[in-house]
Amino acid sequence: MENHTITFLPHDRKIKVAEGENLIRAAMEAGVHVNASCGGEGVCGKCRVIIEQGEVEEGLSERLSPEDIEQGYRLACLATVRSDLVVRIPVESDVDASVLNLQASPRHTARIKGFDLNALKEQGLFIPPVEKKYLVLPEPTAQDNIADVTRLLHHLKMEHGEHRLVTDLNVMRTIPDLLREGNFKVTATIVRPVRKDGKNQIVHIEPGDTTDRNFAVAMDIGTTTIYGEVLDLHTGEVLSSYGDFNGQISYGEDVISRIVFSEKKDGLEILQKKVVETINKVLGKIISKAGISRNEITTITLAGNSTMTQLLLRINPTYIRRAPYVPASILYPPFPASEVGIDLAGHSIALVYPGVSSYVGGDIVAGVMGSGMYRTDKLTLFMDIGTNAEIVIGNKDWMACTACSAGPAFEGGGVTFGMRASKGAIEDFSIDPGTLEPMIMTIGNVRPKGICGSGLITIVARLFEIGVIDNRGKFDRTLSTDRIRKREDVWEYVLVRKDATQIDRDISINELDIDNLIRAKGAMYSGAQTLLEEVGLTINDIEEVILAGGFGSYIDLEKAMTIGLLPETDPERVTYLGNSSLLGAKMSSFTNRLRRDVGEVVKMMTNFELAETPSYMDHYMGALFLPHTNLSDFPRLKARLEATKRAK
Repeated sequence: MENHTITFLPHDRKIKVAEGENLIRAAMEAGVHVNASCGGEGVCGKCRVIIEQGEVEEGLSERLSPEDIEQGYRLACLATVRSDLVVRIPVESDVDASVLNLQASPRHTARIKGFDLNALKEQGLFIPPVEKKYLVLPEPTAQDNIADVTRLLHHLKMEHGEHRLVTDLNVMRTIPDLLREGNFKVTATIVRPVRKDGKNQIVHIEPGDTTDRNFAVAMDIGTTTIYGEVLDLHTGEVLSSYGDFNGQISYGEDVISRIVFSEKKDGLEILQKKVVETINKVLGKIISKAGISRNEITTITLAGNSTMTQLLLRINPTYIRRAPYVPASILYPPFPASEVGIDLAGHSIALVYPGVSSYVGGDIVAGVMGSGMYRTDKLTLFMDIGTNAEIVIGNKDWMACTACSAGPAFEGGGVTFGMRASKGAIEDFSIDPGTLEPMIMTIGNVRPKGICGSGLITIVARLFEIGVIDNRGKFDRTLSTDRIRKREDVWEYVLVRKDATQIDRDISINELDIDNLIRAKGAMYSGAQTLLEEVGLTINDIEEVILAGGFGSYIDLEKAMTIGLLPETDPERVTYLGNSSLLGAKMSSFTNRLRRDVGEVVKMMTNFELAETPSYMDHYMGALFLPHTNLSDFPRLKARLEATKRAK
């Protein structure tokens, strides 16, 4: 079979593939990311590429207009290689990770709760799960010729009060030579057990005193993004941080599409390889920025949802998506990080956060720990907002949790000009009530190329508040403006005309986009309402609302309530926590006490499966309006809408 060379621009990346290869798979093999929200089914239209030279066999899609096709646009997932090709990835199909490492604007900066390093030190709880102990051992003599391992264990007990010590064969093999290399002055690395009656394990021996060179990595393994931090376990400082897009996104935007892909031939191995590649990329960045060596990292704490965790560990996730929705495990033992391909030394131990159920995983447990809600009397509503929305209600005495699939709309999926939050994404929007002319702001203050999730919420909220759309998300076609028009049988509002964009096309929002947002916000709102009802509470009983997740930190709170994404409550009750999964992973890296608390918290959390809860669908149907069929649940919004009507 003939091979062909494909050149991907603007990356100038080349790859040879066999004739008949799918173009999006060729891009994956070349390490070139192309958005593919539907996992390659040809229905999302996000994987647009331009064929500048060569021939492809075209599976044309209704997502491409005749003008698009004439300009050389094709959907990569439907294009088959038939010759050498030059393929350009347009800006709207690429991924820009730079925004992941920007801080939220001041009004959305997380008020970090539940973690005070100085308090940990004062309480004697700053005892990391992995510690280093320096020893000066007497050298053996004819009168004192006990075994090297026995000598080491004895002096750890005598000098440092270490009990119940064990080691494995690999470490044992290194001890004789290392003791003599260091003139019997060595540092032992010890991993603490979670259980008080467990064993303390010696995992590494080094010559000399290296107790001040003990570092950890905290990492959030997200469906979309992976973030990491390097921590100094000697001082408690965060030395560096970095985030990047999870390499698995080319195989599907959400956990269900990832599970489906994992069921294909070699699918599980491919996904495991991709997530480890991203982890190692993030590790390389943060280790370099921190100015340390990989060998000095003694532990890495990982928090992810149930599917991400099982994919990382190469555990079949199939049964997570099938009733009765059973994960392989909710608890995971410590293991050498290198065992799953993470590029750390053999003595670096991986600690994986436990989960609760198939859809309430370790990232949410880490968030609960990071928020501190498990230690307070306050009735708290915790919401982690993203493709999947996880919700926890409770306090130090009890907790109930659930999860619902909001879909990819909040991250750009299912929206014609939707995109992830990167430079050029519309993130803020206002509209003149008289002329209906828009004012927009983009991330990076550059020409727009699409709409990110927080921008989508703001746009829909403003259009609704001034009456451009009704509570069903339909445009008022009687308004006198050419911004509202019908295109390809769908009504839309033009946000930016093509001469002001990066993509040489008008950027608009249409009724199908709004409907997708309404369905996504409806799933989240009804999930919260169902859980509140199941535990006998209303939103008025809640004393604090905590919004978590990277996306949650960028939401305009008032706009989120306007569309009915969140129940209406006093804004003063709301705390933005940011990446709570990463915060929880960091806390566990600093104190072994927290790791012990985690087990108790998991036992406290009662899980509700919404699919098995009859009232959920009733709540969902009521939430398929802006903000809801019952406007009396949104009294402040109701007053604003009535004032707007009077003003007209």
